[in-house]
Amino acid sequence: MPMKLFDKTTSLLQRVMDLRVQNQQVIAGNVANANTPGYTPVRLEFEKNLREAVNSSANAFTGGATHPAHFAMGGGGEIEKVQATVIRARPSTAIGDGNEVDINQEMVLLSENEILYEAASQMLTKKLGLVKYIAQETK
Repeated sequence: MPMKLFDKTTSLLQRVMDLRVQNQQVIAGNVANANTPGYTPVRLEFEKNLREAVNSSANAFTGGATHPAHFAMGGGGEIEKVQATVIRARPSTAIGDGNEVDINQEMVLLSENEILYEAASQMLTKKLGLVKYIAQETK
């Protein structure tokens, strides 16, 4: 089995960022259709699948370590396979033209998604900074 440079945390952060970008596009689509008659907003669901993949990979044997005290360097194979599902939001109280987009709710979701993306980005940046530091120190 080839050894990977990055660990499961790096794989997780990369996948989270990918899924957050997809979520941003879905929410932006809802905002763009805020005035479309009869439009029902959609949601991107991935948190449950991601949580299950993290839990299953944490419980699985992670080969690559030569000693129980060593860290395994394999990536998170299950994490990389996590897919998002697009679902229609539950019908709310659409009035007039039947459009169910609540622009205030969409803006809250957009902000929340942006904050979570930025958090994952900062964690990944710090993790890669640590890898860079270690690489420079081992010269």
